[in-house]
Amino acid sequence: MGKYDPLGSFLKSRATDEVPMKFEEVEAVIGAALPPAAGRYPAWWSNNPRNNVMTKVWLEAGYRTERVDLGGRKLVFRRAANPAHAAVVAPTTRATPRSRTLEALRNKLRGTVRFAPGFDPTKPTGEVWGAET
Repeated sequence: MGKYDPLGSFLKSRATDEVPMKFEEVEAVIGAALPPAAGRYPAWWSNNPRNNVMTKVWLEAGYRTERVDLGGRKLVFRRAANPAHAAVVAPTTRATPRSRTLEALRNKLRGTVRFAPGFDPTKPTGEVWGAET
């Protein structure tokens, strides 16, 4: 049994779609302190399965993280609509340099930013900002 496996068991036992937790509660469930990075970097809580060992545990339990509040030391685990897709799914089509860049950007931002379907964050928006005029 891994260090973070109790978190997976805890999440699987929840009957609600949202499981709000304080970092201290997560530590109580796993029986150990979270690494210092968990309290300093929102990216530590991203839903990228290559992020850290604990990420894989909550993804395999069918949850994703949301509303990470480092100042308040709390977050929400939300049950994935389709648990099979809780983790980042690798693209099945042949990757081009542009598609790899877009996928890398989405993976880095996953869990912190939501894009509308079809929105491409790598394309110019056509907006002119005051600093550009």
